[in-house]
Amino acid sequence: MRFLYLVMVLVFFSCQEKKINKESHPNEISTTTKGVGVSLILLGTLQDAGAPQLNCNKKCCQGLFEQANSSRKVSSLGLLDFNTQKKYIFDATPDISSQLHALKKASKIAPSSIVDGIFLTHAHIGHYTGLMYLGKEAVNASEISVFAMPKMSSFLSNNGPWSQLVANRNIQIQSLVANQAISLSPSLQVTPFIVPHRDEYSETVGYLIEGPNKKALFIPDIDKWNQWELDLKTELKKVDYAFLDATFYSAKELGNRDMTQIPHPSVLETMEALKDISIEQRARVIFTHFNHTNPLLNRESEASKNVLALGFKIGRIHERFPL
Repeated sequence: MRFLYLVMVLVFFSCQEKKINKESHPNEISTTTKGVGVSLILLGTLQDAGAPQLNCNKKCCQGLFEQANSSRKVSSLGLLDFNTQKKYIFDATPDISSQLHALKKASKIAPSSIVDGIFLTHAHIGHYTGLMYLGKEAVNASEISVFAMPKMSSFLSNNGPWSQLVANRNIQIQSLVANQAISLSPSLQVTPFIVPHRDEYSETVGYLIEGPNKKALFIPDIDKWNQWELDLKTELKKVDYAFLDATFYSAKELGNRDMTQIPHPSVLETMEALKDISIEQRARVIFTHFNHTNPLLNRESEASKNVLALGFKIGRIHERFPL
């Protein structure tokens, strides 16, 4: 009897510990759809230059050069279709090698294949330069489908070293047209849409990803919400998840730097713009694409607590979202 009592006590406290751990991370999104259906997986949440950032001597990067953090990867989104046994990735980042490994490990879909398609948003360094690892200096891939808009396609085809990937057939560019859906299966489609951003080399797009049961927006980069031809609040009502540009938490984050030269909507601006929507709709917002200075990278920061208290979510690497 005494032994049975001790077992019951241990089970009780074990359950309580699990409950506490779950409640202490309210941003975690659980899913029972692993291995079935269609799902998204966050493969990275950082701004293009990563963290720690080159030559950064600020507190946010202290110790990070000496102690690597495997959770700090550049912004990317994976798409797993267990129905067709295919996997895709949104944006080709400098971290693509580890991200495609994570995607393969998460899916166990066709482990011999690299990836079934790469959707690019634009030609800024964190969003396409991972394509270099598909060339003959690295894996020497064969005809990986790269989905790109017209200017992005032209940029890749006519500028080295990217043109070598095309010439050597390491990649095969699949043309996209704004607001026209690409069907990946009878129950899965992806639609690009133009967003305002610094378009030095290509246009910039976000994506609407429609699965069998749910829909998602992916907008890692945009200048300002009021410059977009669509209304953010209206678009939120149409989807179940919205992965949104959260490069900076506030406009004061970079000190005296001219923010008009890097015009992202701050997290504070986005939350202010969405202050009138319901708690249920706020929960659809998942902030991502964090600059190395962004306090949301720290789970225990006041900024993180503020965002979660207001009902929004903070993207964390390897979280899954069923579609």
